[in-house]
Amino acid sequence: MKKTITKGVGLTLLLTIGSLACKDSFLNVAPTGQLVGSLLNTKDGLEGLLISAYAELNGRGYSQTSSPTNWMYGSIMGGDANKGSNPADFSAITPFQTYLVNSVSSELNPRWQALYEGVSRANSVLRTIPTAVASVNDAIKQRIGGEARFLRGLYYFDLKRTFNMVPYIDETVDYGTGITAVQNNVDIWPKIEADFKYAYDNLPETQTQAGRANKWAAAAYLARTYMYQKKYAEAKALFDLIIANGKTTNGKKYGLVPQYANIFNVDNENNEEAIFSTQNVANAGSTDVASNDLNLNYPYSPGIGATCCGFFQPTFDLANSYRTDATGLPLDVTLANGAYDRAENELKTDQGLAADAAYTPDTRPVDPRLDHSVGRRGIPYLDYGVFPGVTWIRDQAFGGPYSNKKYVFLLSQKDRVGDKSSWTTGWASTNVILLRYADVLLMAAEAEIEVGSLEIARSYTNQVRRRAANPAGYVTTAAGQPAANYVISEYPASAFASQDAARATVRFERKLELSGEGQRFFDLVRWGVAAPTLNAFLAYEKAKLPVAYAEANFVAGKNEYLPIPQTQIDLQGTSVLKQNPGY
Repeated sequence: MKKTITKGVGLTLLLTIGSLACKDSFLNVAPTGQLVGSLLNTKDGLEGLLISAYAELNGRGYSQTSSPTNWMYGSIMGGDANKGSNPADFSAITPFQTYLVNSVSSELNPRWQALYEGVSRANSVLRTIPTAVASVNDAIKQRIGGEARFLRGLYYFDLKRTFNMVPYIDETVDYGTGITAVQNNVDIWPKIEADFKYAYDNLPETQTQAGRANKWAAAAYLARTYMYQKKYAEAKALFDLIIANGKTTNGKKYGLVPQYANIFNVDNENNEEAIFSTQNVANAGSTDVASNDLNLNYPYSPGIGATCCGFFQPTFDLANSYRTDATGLPLDVTLANGAYDRAENELKTDQGLAADAAYTPDTRPVDPRLDHSVGRRGIPYLDYGVFPGVTWIRDQAFGGPYSNKKYVFLLSQKDRVGDKSSWTTGWASTNVILLRYADVLLMAAEAEIEVGSLEIARSYTNQVRRRAANPAGYVTTAAGQPAANYVISEYPASAFASQDAARATVRFERKLELSGEGQRFFDLVRWGVAAPTLNAFLAYEKAKLPVAYAEANFVAGKNEYLPIPQTQIDLQGTSVLKQNPGY
């Protein structure tokens, strides 16, 4: 006989009367606050574990510099941006821009922890799938397993390109079963390839939620992984498929957003160019679900986020890279960073000028992407009005005269996009694109160059440049006129006349197109040109911002990768984890 006893709201206990005298199994109650297998091996349980693996894409719980958006590791270290703000605030970032970081940096261990937290969560999904109840069919297991392996591949991809030699831990190893003995003495690229290949083979083309990984996102990351290993033929074969057939999870054929600024507009998220993005919401009762990784990177203006921060200020070198000649081509794509040290080639800036000092706008030709990427004096800053210069800069002598512009919400969006529950509305609902189609086209162009197809490479590169030239996307004045002298043209055949010329052109185009998006440093390392390029950049930028770049120096054979956090070596022992060369 069964009797139902109800106690409290929603609590129903089924007791079997008559069995209590001979059994004490009813005393085996799951510990409070712990998840047990019976709660996780259902479809809802597996989905919950999977969502937790997605959630770590923002580096939640660790640091604003920990996420795969890589604004510090890819962009500040790559010369796109200065640390900015002032010398005292978040001073732990400064050694990363000067290549003086050491293994006990307070930012280093959170990066390691956040990425391995993502790995751990993905492994939890994969470890639980074999125990799933009968109602979880093979198709569901295949799809969930594909997403988990995609995410694990992504987290390891960033671990690999940040630290190089790292321990690879999969779902077969856990606490008490050897996890603390896994060494960092094996190259993990083949493991990353395997994860993305499994995801590519097993994920559907479309899904019910736009933020989930799909087959084509996995293909794009697999091709990107090939590029890092210089497997150009394999990468080209995948890029051919992606360009011909790729689509977003929500079913849009991959393509370039017609207007460059709309790539980063919160009202155009999960667009045809967004191959894979973080997913965020604001004003949901907690900033834990908002985008926390860019909340420092708004201008120092109370009208935008808060009278705070002003980090991530574009460099002089980056701004001057957008100068074009009268025909609309870059001044010289073959020059390394720091090439613009001739006065006639520098943009006029308000460096060193007081807020009320006279200022003559620069009227020479520039690439229109400049004013979608860099906030500069005299040019409208989104819909906030004309950028005022020094009054929006926290410490101009330290950070320079420019402000970040990408992913900053519009004034008209602020009340619904910025989270109002914290100290800054910089906690926002803005999704951040981790891989977009323009990046794929430019990687495909690189692959075509390396296999000898220079004209195809030019075609891909000019697709990106043609979009930038769309006059409907220019920054305009209140009167509707172009805000600057925007002159841009497609590359002629002469720019791709040889492999060396084509390489220089595509590499420079990546700098312009993807500035501030966390790619530059990693590109320089994979091309093998980080030391000469970044030391030229440092010589140039140091002359303008001597306080910010004091003693900065990039050491070849060392600074291509960051040190293994000393905390991790201390925990595991030097017989398990070996430090990177030079540290």
